[in-house]
Formats: sequence, structure tokens, C-alpha cells
Amino acid sequence: MFPRDLISGFFLLSEVFIGLVGNSLLFILYMYAFLIQPHLKKPIDMIFTHLTLVNVLSIVFRLIPDVMASFAVKLLFHDVGCKAVLYAYSVTRGLSICTILLLTAFQAITVSPTHSKWAWLKSKLESCILPSLLFIWIINMCLYIPMVENVKGQINFTVVGSRYNTIVCNQVRHHTTMSLVTALTIRDILFVFVIIWTSLYMVTLLFRHNRRTRHVHSSSNSSQASSEKKATHSILLLVSFFVFFYFSNTFVTFYSPHRPKNSPVLDLISGALSSGYPIICPYVLMNNRKIISKLISSFSNFECSFSTRGCHG
Repeated sequence: MFPRDLISGFFLLSEVFIGLVGNSLLFILYMYAFLIQPHLKKPIDMIFTHLTLVNVLSIVFRLIPDVMASFAVKLLFHDVGCKAVLYAYSVTRGLSICTILLLTAFQAITVSPTHSKWAWLKSKLESCILPSLLFIWIINMCLYIPMVENVKGQINFTVVGSRYNTIVCNQVRHHTTMSLVTALTIRDILFVFVIIWTSLYMVTLLFRHNRRTRHVHSSSNSSQASSEKKATHSILLLVSFFVFFYFSNTFVTFYSPHRPKNSPVLDLISGALSSGYPIICPYVLMNNRKIISKLISSFSNFECSFSTRGCHG
């Protein structure tokens, strides 16, 4: 094992740790709000909770094989194991982009003016969240089945770098598979542009709101507007990271087959880019999220109820 492999392994391992800790903590906080403090939750929090779950799955199925490869761990992948890894990672990647699209669409409708053409959807948003999440799970789980049917796994080998999906899994060139890959790529690009469009729409609404309320200091809905404004800022920041990592990883992915020789550095960059968003995501959500401070306060009060001597003298 070379020192370079150790450095790569510890770097990837730190990514796994940071990503899993952040997403797991945020998931626990949201579940606590749903089960113990339901008055703290908002409809959009269900989408945030789903996003943290998808992030955990993405990190596990994308980085764990790379970490094992960096530490020269022998992997015994037969066809079933190979197909399972590739299928799970493909589904979670599809779920990630669909969840971001749902998140931006939900928030854009929420902050839209009452006279906009989307206003009639506001009253139906909360009831549509769970069916929408179930729908994107079913669609993504069905879409990637034909792709993994044409995958063959090698037995008794070591994965090298982040290319476990090409070294572990040899995909047979098939017209159906290539057509599906092309269709999914077009879908992803279309979804990204819709995400960008809804984000620009929210930026426009925020700009108009700031200009309109610049000289207004009191309003009956000021606290609610401020809360929605912070949530919108967090979502816009999330979208910025998502678009950056998506296009950067896409560029590296398309460049990799055309490189003259194997490049461990490029493999490491590819792994970092493909997992960068799910790692950063929970920390962006924790910032400026009112629910976090309220939950921490409720945890403190919960502890005080079991140690009244310490809290009350």
C-alpha cells in the first residue's frame, strides 16, 4: 500500500464521517420534531428529512467502496453484489436531483404572491408532499432496473480509485441500456435547468420583497415572512452547491474515459465532487434554521426535567 493510497483513504474516510454525522444529526433532530415537538415542524421539513436520508444513502453507496479500495481491501463482487451497488447508487443519485427539484418547486410556490398563477396550489402543497416523495421513489427504482440487467461483475479483485462502477461492474453495450442512459441524462439536465429557473424566480421575489419593505418596519406577518425568507436563502444556497457539484462531476465523468492513462488524483477528485453535495447539505440546512435552536432548547428543558435539583437550585 502506497502513502498516496493512505492519504486518499483517510481523506475519503473523513468525508464519510463528516457527511454521516451531519446528516444523521439533522435527521434525528427532524424526527424528534415530528414525534416529540410537532408544533415546531413545518410542511417543508418533511422534504428536508427525506433529503438527509437520501444524502446518507448516497454517501454510503458512493464513498464506502472507495474507502475500502484505498485501504487495499479485497472485494468479492459477483453479479448480484455488483448490480446491487450500482443500482443503489444510481437510485439515490436520481432521488437526490428529484428531491431538490421538489424542494425548490415547493418553496417557490410557498413564497409566490397571492395574485400569482401558482397561488391556487398553496392550499394543496402539504397534502401533496408525501405522495410526491413516494412517486419519485417508485419512478427511480423502476427506471434503473433495465440498466443493471446488463451489468456483469468480476470476481475476486481489488477496486482501484473511485471507478468501482466501471471496474467492479462491466456494463454490456446494449442498445436499450445506452438509450436509457441518454434519456436519464436528458432528464437530469432538464431537471437542473428547472431547478435553476425556480431558484431565479425566488431570487426575483426576494429582491422585490426587499425593495417593497425597505421602508416598512412593522407588519402582522413580519415574523412569518422573515422565516420564509431564511428558508428561501437556505434553499438557494443548497441549489448553488448542487449545481456546482453536479456540473463539475459531470465534466469529470465525461472527461475520464478520454484521459491517456489512469489518474488516482482525478479519481479522488471525482469521488469528492460526486459526494460533496450530500456532505455539505446538512451544514447548510443547520445554518439559519430556526428549528435547530428550538430543538436544542427543548433538549435542555428535557434534561432539566430529570435534574430539577441542578436546574432549580
